[in-house]
Amino acid sequence: MFFTLVLMLVVFLLVFRYDSDGANPILAYELPKQKWNSFDSLVHLHPTREFRNETDLIWQVPESPKGVLFLAHGCNGRAINFWDKSPKCPDCIGLPEERLLVLHGLAQGFAVITISSAQRCWTFGKEVLVVKDIIEWWIGRKKLEKLPLVALGASSGGYFVSVLATAMKFSSTVLMIAEGMFEQIDVKGDYPPTLFVHMPKDLYRQQKIDEYVEVLKDKGIDVGVVECLEFPLSPSTLADRIPGLDQALSRNLFEFFQEKGFIDKNGYMRKDGRQIK
Repeated sequence: MFFTLVLMLVVFLLVFRYDSDGANPILAYELPKQKWNSFDSLVHLHPTREFRNETDLIWQVPESPKGVLFLAHGCNGRAINFWDKSPKCPDCIGLPEERLLVLHGLAQGFAVITISSAQRCWTFGKEVLVVKDIIEWWIGRKKLEKLPLVALGASSGGYFVSVLATAMKFSSTVLMIAEGMFEQIDVKGDYPPTLFVHMPKDLYRQQKIDEYVEVLKDKGIDVGVVECLEFPLSPSTLADRIPGLDQALSRNLFEFFQEKGFIDKNGYMRKDGRQIK
């Protein structure tokens, strides 16, 4: 079951295979060829938004769901980022990559739930219990208790998922651009199988993930690693990935980035995007 679920989750990230012992990380080089509307013939976003204990949650359940997926955003993120604007969610904004995670999940048969953090980033005390209560309440209400429960968290959400997995039972978890909180939590033998997805140019995180892979393996926990390497932008990249952005504007932006020296002649970024001001 673990390998099936992890492969489904890796499909969200559009990488090509999975190494179950973590010894040889999988390398993902290329930008996925899928466009923002690739799922139009398969699934559409029709989310429901509600509040529980003053916490924002948005969800959608496909017909005959096969599993449940909790998505945890990064700092400055919100649940509304994962869903397109719709009559039931007029405030939703559907950020390009976030919405694709949801569409991948729904297309694979996952019921998807997203929850907003109380503050700018996730916290690791009371908020863990709040989210646990919401997920378990929602699963019970939708009668999804018998389905596998998986989680994917990015950045702050990845740290949060690593802690949440000590408080509730997941079939597997994915930590994106986050090494987790494994120095601060008590990892027991029933901790869920974990997949790290990160960018190895971030050397500190690379070192910590290597360390935590060994910690988890020593506990008998299945663990894997996917390393995402750089890929070049092209004149059509932004139009392919962002709803409503046409090819002409995409090409103009690409040329602007080259003129300003943000990307080189081959389309690769010259500097870490987090350090460009």
